[in-house]
Amino acid sequence: MPITEIAAGALRLVLELDGDGPARIRDAAAGPSGTAVPLVELAADGDGHTGNGAAPLHRGYRTAARLRPVGTQAHDGGLTVRQRDDATGLVAETELRAAHGVVHAATTVRNDGPRPVRIRYLSALNLPLSGAGRGPDAPHRDLRLHIPHHSWCAELRWVTYTPEQLGLVDDGPAQGRQGTQTSHRTSATGSRSAGTQAPVAGCTDTASGRGWAWQIEHNGAWVWSLDDGGGALQLHLAGPTEQEHGWSELLDPGQRFTTPHIAVAAAEDGLDGALRALTAHRRALRRPHPDLENLPIVFNDYMNCLMGDPTREKLLPLVDAAAGLGAEYFVIDAGWYADDGGWWETVGEWRESAARFPGGLKEITDRIREAGMVPGLWVEPEVVGVRSPLAAALPEEAFFVRDGRRLDQRGRHQLDYRHPAVVAHMDAVIDRLVADYGCGYFKFDYNIAVTGTDTGAASPGAGLLGHNRAFLAWLDGLHDRHPGLVIENCSSGGLRMDYASLARMQLQSTSDQQDPVHYAPIAAAAPSGVAPEQSAVWAYPQPEYDDRLNAFTMVSALLGRVHLSGRIDLLSEGQRALVGEALAVYREIRGRLRTALPRWPLGLPGWYDEVCALRLDDGDGAGGALVAVWNRGEGEASVDLGGGRARRLFPDPQDEAAEAPAVLPPGPSAALYEVGAV
Repeated sequence: MPITEIAAGALRLVLELDGDGPARIRDAAAGPSGTAVPLVELAADGDGHTGNGAAPLHRGYRTAARLRPVGTQAHDGGLTVRQRDDATGLVAETELRAAHGVVHAATTVRNDGPRPVRIRYLSALNLPLSGAGRGPDAPHRDLRLHIPHHSWCAELRWVTYTPEQLGLVDDGPAQGRQGTQTSHRTSATGSRSAGTQAPVAGCTDTASGRGWAWQIEHNGAWVWSLDDGGGALQLHLAGPTEQEHGWSELLDPGQRFTTPHIAVAAAEDGLDGALRALTAHRRALRRPHPDLENLPIVFNDYMNCLMGDPTREKLLPLVDAAAGLGAEYFVIDAGWYADDGGWWETVGEWRESAARFPGGLKEITDRIREAGMVPGLWVEPEVVGVRSPLAAALPEEAFFVRDGRRLDQRGRHQLDYRHPAVVAHMDAVIDRLVADYGCGYFKFDYNIAVTGTDTGAASPGAGLLGHNRAFLAWLDGLHDRHPGLVIENCSSGGLRMDYASLARMQLQSTSDQQDPVHYAPIAAAAPSGVAPEQSAVWAYPQPEYDDRLNAFTMVSALLGRVHLSGRIDLLSEGQRALVGEALAVYREIRGRLRTALPRWPLGLPGWYDEVCALRLDDGDGAGGALVAVWNRGEGEASVDLGGGRARRLFPDPQDEAAEAPAVLPPGPSAALYEVGAV
């Protein structure tokens, strides 16, 4: 039997290419007797499942069962496996690349047959997950699944499950059966790629300590599923599907379709190690940009500050205050285009409000530049309000449509970036805002959710996917025209936290959470979903906060990208000094964040954990680290920072390092420490 291997870090995958069946894949860590599963799953036309049982699983599809390997092609860092289904003429090519500690993969299916074929499911890659401690009779009893639940103001809430808690159990050997035909699925169901779950997850083996992590790199609908059976849990990673998302694609002869890319990592030191490998991979995916080297401090007028109600009178004191604290970008958030507060259904033209800025918005942006900062603006580039003049000006095909009627979601229409009129309009908008106001920063927000459009598509899900990919192409063109432009990815906070978007946009809003105490677990978990230097965390000091709470909110942002807000214009002299001290520390350490790798000394934080901790190890391997600790409990908290001598950097910086654990006063309290090479 021809066998090929591909390895990245601790992940070593064995491909079995026996011509008598579909290509199969197994994890070499499970040994030669480890379970092998089909490399991909594919469902086409009316093909259902093989065997008995009626469970709607994403394994055992008849189309996939007919695939046979017809060749491999080696390339730099990996190989492509080619399989063919003679019944339909479909050719599936799975490309696997090993780099930066992960295996990066996608599958393309091409119709080489004589007639159209409808694709209903196609995985990018399948993998077996099995524990090492109990043998073939209980292959996943020792596994734990780690899933980040994700919602508005409560992002990246990692929860650990046993397989049984997800409905997956070992039912023992049975004649003619493979498992209980149970499946657990995690998915994004529409245009918000992280609307209820982040597109990342993991698994650990409690017997061996080994960990896996995976991510789906798509800015729309996706699903990963775990099925029991065959001696292991079978992990299937896919983009949109017919079953979950109303997606199917009709391929005429000669046409092809490619799944979103996925990445998988493994580590001997558990989930932390696997997420560290994903962090390195995320950095390698990105378009190079000066922002990711310099990590400038951003002030944004929204959170716990102007809250979408900017005016000349309100902004000018904030400009002076932000400049005085050393901010390098000043972003005017929502409301700058509206004469009154009822702007939700009128957005789309992105022109300044004369009522808010009688001297023109340029007066404000000029003042921002004179103060030594770069101006930025908030824009929602994918929507048009139902009462906007643009809703009547653009052709019907420029919007998402179902059954001949334009979608109206919460008073907004969804633009379709497949249409050239949409691209031309938004190109003109951005070019005008850059030229007229000197904008060097845009916060791109998105505050609706839709499932698809049937205009010019084989299915509503295919219409959404086409738009998703067209929007990414528009972002690429935007950076080609304006290479220094900084773009922040936002969707009601972190509800589009994905690495199709973040390969192109420099920053990710982590949350709309307004309570600094509730923000702590989000900030602590942020590097599990996004690289630290892209992780925009709000720090919103307030005149009514005491020093301990103002320090708490500042600490939350120091191991990511500082997004300063709050009424900094009203702070007392002592409060400004405290905020300035935190920002001075940030300027000293931010160069280390670009290559730092995360770990969680207390484990990934739970939403109600009283004490949270995030450690970023220096990427130079010299042993230094930065550790943030938050105490939300009523008593003191003592935290082991992970070995080595430690020195508190903020608040109340220490001159000398000490061996003792960090001790925080009763909460809310927080501190940043330097550990190791000090």
